[in-house]
Amino acid sequence: MSINILMPALSPTMTEGKLSRWLKKEGDEVKSGDVLAEIETDKATMEVEAVEEGFLAKIVVPDGTEGVAVNAVIGVLTEEKGGAVDAAPVAEKPAPAPKAETAPKAAAPEASGGGEIPTPFKEPTSAKTEEHGERIFASPLARRIAKQSGIDLATVKGSGPNGRIVKADLDEAPAHEAPKEEPKAEAPKAAAPATPKAAGPAIAAPHKKIPNSSMRKVIAKRLLESKQTVPHFYLTVNVELDALLELRAKLNATSPKDGPGAFKLSVNDLIIKACGVALRRHPNVNASWTDEAIIQYDDVDISIAVAIPDGLITPIVRKADALGLAAISNTMKDLGARAKAGKLKPDEYQGGGFSISNLGMFGIAEFSAIINPPQAAILAVGAGEKRAVVKNDQLAIATVMSATLSCDHRVVDGALGAQFLATLKGLLEDPLGLML
Repeated sequence: MSINILMPALSPTMTEGKLSRWLKKEGDEVKSGDVLAEIETDKATMEVEAVEEGFLAKIVVPDGTEGVAVNAVIGVLTEEKGGAVDAAPVAEKPAPAPKAETAPKAAAPEASGGGEIPTPFKEPTSAKTEEHGERIFASPLARRIAKQSGIDLATVKGSGPNGRIVKADLDEAPAHEAPKEEPKAEAPKAAAPATPKAAGPAIAAPHKKIPNSSMRKVIAKRLLESKQTVPHFYLTVNVELDALLELRAKLNATSPKDGPGAFKLSVNDLIIKACGVALRRHPNVNASWTDEAIIQYDDVDISIAVAIPDGLITPIVRKADALGLAAISNTMKDLGARAKAGKLKPDEYQGGGFSISNLGMFGIAEFSAIINPPQAAILAVGAGEKRAVVKNDQLAIATVMSATLSCDHRVVDGALGAQFLATLKGLLEDPLGLML
């Protein structure tokens, strides 16, 4: 009996990926939990663990193969070493995605300085059969054992990835008469072929083609959807930073040189904290739109745009309103380093109710970012620069930063957006309030 190893879906937005390398060779013994291969998704490089035991009889997709579809067969296990592969591997069809009950909090890449666009987070696929005949998600070995033992898989809770039923789940399952198979429905007639898309303009000038990566494809798709379906409007405020910079210098001077208590605050760390406090005071901004209701998030989880070689990703600072400045600083350093190395876990970039994109370090004075659905707002932060200001009817010089809030008008009205920015400006210009 052979068992197909399928290309896993390692993120909610993943439809295909690159099989970077196999960590097992043909003929190697495989135990449950062993790392089989490394997969490059549209977000990061992930390790794929075995959920069945056996021997790797055949590698179907070799190292370095790009564009491998989710649920395509990438290898085959057999129960015995040297066992025969039953038939030519065929990829299983993907299980239907469950419907989200409320507006989710998740992420996918965003560009134009906007970070990563969260996509609806899908709960793990249920292993139980619904009354409308949804597919039971179980391994081939578990199906065979269940059939031989008379176990109804609809009564078994799966412990594998995405709720997949594996052999170990059947040990305590009661045996009884297996459910009869429902008659197969007549296959629907083939749809008429789609009208081919018009070819793009011919490019005659000398050029080279750079293939689109999985991440870049997701960025293109999600940004287009955001600009076409979300009613954006923009509010800009100028913030004087001199008091903030003075506080930052004093706090950094108190940090130990090294060790667990050491920290080095950046301006961005202080902006994250200020946004966290402002979102707690204005919970209507920490929200998402659905057709049934506006969803307000209980936690203040802020997505921070981080540039990586092939695009952008937004690791999340969880409960940013409750964290101290040193904790925010060290969290961001860790998340940023692992984001650039492609080592973030899915739960570290899937989620967030609000985003920050800071291009000040590149000298950008002001810009407008694209909203990260299902979030309702994103803050675009420009550079702090010396500008002429009027104080007490006299010209003076101050360090000023422009910040632009992009709002989903279905959730954040103009007055609400203005109130949020007024609170944020107050916190940044009088930053001792961040210490409370």
